[in-house]
Amino acid sequence: MTDRQNMNRRSMLALTGKAGLTTLTAQAIGVNLGLVGVAGAAQGKVEPFRFAIISDPHLYSGVDHVFDKNLEDAVSQVNGLAKRPDFVIAMGDIAHHGERDQMEKGKRILSALKTKLVSIPGEHDWYLDMGASWRENFGKETWSFDHKGVHFIGMNAILTPDFWTAAKLTPEQRRDWFMPLNSPVPGLWGCGEAQRDWLKKDVANVDPATPVVIFTHSPLWDYYPRWNFQVSDSKEIRQILGKFTAVTAFHGHVHHTVYNKIGNMTSIGTMSTSWPWPYPPVKLPYPEFQQNRADPSNTSDGMGSAAVDLDQKGGSFVTHQPFADSLPAKMKNGFKA
Repeated sequence: MTDRQNMNRRSMLALTGKAGLTTLTAQAIGVNLGLVGVAGAAQGKVEPFRFAIISDPHLYSGVDHVFDKNLEDAVSQVNGLAKRPDFVIAMGDIAHHGERDQMEKGKRILSALKTKLVSIPGEHDWYLDMGASWRENFGKETWSFDHKGVHFIGMNAILTPDFWTAAKLTPEQRRDWFMPLNSPVPGLWGCGEAQRDWLKKDVANVDPATPVVIFTHSPLWDYYPRWNFQVSDSKEIRQILGKFTAVTAFHGHVHHTVYNKIGNMTSIGTMSTSWPWPYPPVKLPYPEFQQNRADPSNTSDGMGSAAVDLDQKGGSFVTHQPFADSLPAKMKNGFKA
């Protein structure tokens, strides 16, 4: 199949998507987005709306990289949705090496989106300059807002204790320890005490009946810590959010679809737009939510985006939108989280 045919196929998927629920997304500019909505969720007054997700573009420096095109395709998908999302969330790892020009490229490509943007960082965005370039291009890394009766939260979930200062590592050396999936030196990353204290204050006066959606780069459960598919203080974060009737947590980082439930929290992992990671050697409680193995002869297989439609009660209907046909039957038409 030619590049043009691949593009046409992606465009068709974007415009027709199963049940018309395509998605994609974007990178962000902070929280000051005019997304402060009604506070009537406790009385079931959520106004139905949609948001879109894109994750892990991993942009390289230079021009005309294949990952650039994937992100450009994602922007076209979002802009072509029949029902425009109220906002898009970029789930981290915009840059692959954390370089300023990679951040700027991501911001430039994503600036073509025709809706509001929010974002959280990934480890690839952060450890070259400790988030300086990311903040300059995408704003605050920790935030919350209320929109149409739903409380949204974004947190920086890739923080580790300082191991680099005593070792006198250069910024490049520090960054490189976070590049391998199973790097032993940084240890498990998480949100940290300061963000947990912020979260406690943030939700203190939010009604327990309010639907809550939280975004973190890595999953808020112990999926596979050996590959850092976890957040070290996820238990504490779940406890802080334990007063709510229902919490939906979206994450990137794992580069494939995955689903989990712990208590009141439903966790949903999304595909990347760069490459698909394999599933780790663990038994998942919901194997029917695993995407099919990517076809190595199709360079766009195993990747894509997601759309989330919230109903009047704050329930989420999730539609993964693959670039190629890589979803099991249960997921092809979307599912209620």
